[in-house]
Amino acid sequence: MRTMLLVINLLLYPLAATAGDTEVPAARQYELLYFLKHDCGSCHGMTLKGGLGPPLLPENLTGKPKQYLVTTIMEGRENTAMPAWKSLLNKDEACWLSEQLQNGRILKTEITEGNK
Repeated sequence: MRTMLLVINLLLYPLAATAGDTEVPAARQYELLYFLKHDCGSCHGMTLKGGLGPPLLPENLTGKPKQYLVTTIMEGRENTAMPAWKSLLNKDEACWLSEQLQNGRILKTEITEGNK
């Protein structure tokens, strides 16, 4: 069923900002980085190098379409530990997160490297 939802989402829901960065307010960006570090990091590793879930490093996400990543974030992945986050995130936020991950911007933030 989720596979069918993934296909439907890929076909019917184009991203609002495919040409550039999705706009998310600065305060929400900080919350999203915290979410990524603590919620996503609990499975994908605190440095995003993998754990229960696969690595979320740019080199691992390069060939993946942004819409695929957004749909995975929003809908989760059937028969895996990846939950659907659509109750906590909207599509623009999931798009912003996927852009940050694919561009490697997440790795350069203090929140993902720990307090120094």
